[in-house]
Amino acid sequence: MEDQLLMTLEYWREYRTYFHIGQSWGVNESTAYRIIRKVEDILISSREFSLPGKKKLSSQDYQIKVVVVDVTESPIERPKKNKNSSIVVKRKDIH
Repeated sequence: MEDQLLMTLEYWREYRTYFHIGQSWGVNESTAYRIIRKVEDILISSREFSLPGKKKLSSQDYQIKVVVVDVTESPIERPKKNKNSSIVVKRKDIH
């Protein structure tokens, strides 16, 4: 059970695919999906890890105890923009 929870936490933290999570833990991609889904369902049904609703947050008497936000930046590969990578067509050449 501890490994299943660690697998789920790793999935949430690193945003890796089920295939890569499965490779790390020595299980199939579909098995990793089922394990992570099962752990998420258990946590949701326990109601210990749910976020407050919009109405509760907007009420005056509600006090926020702890807020944890993961703001880790991940580099995104994007193609470089330059003159050679795009094709320029003159208007007179368009038929």
